[in-house]
Amino acid sequence: MSESEIILGIDPGLATCGYAAVEATGRRSFQLIESGAIRTSSDEPINARLKAIHDSVHGLICDHQAETVAIEKIFFSNNQKTAILVAQARGVILLAASDRQVESYSPLEIKKTITGYGKANKKQVQTMVQRLLGLNELPSPADAADAIGVSLCCGMETKSALKEQWESQ
Repeated sequence: MSESEIILGIDPGLATCGYAAVEATGRRSFQLIESGAIRTSSDEPINARLKAIHDSVHGLICDHQAETVAIEKIFFSNNQKTAILVAQARGVILLAASDRQVESYSPLEIKKTITGYGKANKKQVQTMVQRLLGLNELPSPADAADAIGVSLCCGMETKSALKEQWESQ
C-alpha cells in the first residue's frame, strides 16, 4: 500500500450491492470519494443481473483506479437461497477485481475494527463511519454505508499492518 490509496469497498448482494470508494492516507485518515448501490431487478434473468454487477464493479475499479477491492464475506443465515444468490454476486465481483489486490472481511471483523466491538449494531457502525469521515449525516443507503465500513476496515487493517512491519525493521 502506498502513502495514499483508493480502496473500493463492496457489500455484495444480488438485488442491491453497496459500494464505496475511499481514499486512505493514514490508519485513521480517510476521505469518501463516492458511495452508492448497484441495483438489479428480479424481473431480469440471473445471468443478466450478475453481468450488470460485474460490469458496474469493473467500471468503478477503473474509474477510481482502485488498487484494492475490499469485500464483505458472506454471512450465512437461515436462508440458503439468499446465501447462494449473494455468493454468486460475490463471485462476479471477485472476477471483476481479479487484477487488483482483494481483501475479505467478516461482518464481525468490520464491526470490531470500526467500533472496537464485534457485536455493534448497524447504527453504531454508521455513527463511527460518519465520525471517521467527518460526514454531516449518517451514510445511506444501508448497503452503501456497509460498503464504506468495509473500505475503512481495510484501510485501518492494512495501514496498521504496514506501520508494524516498518517499525520492526
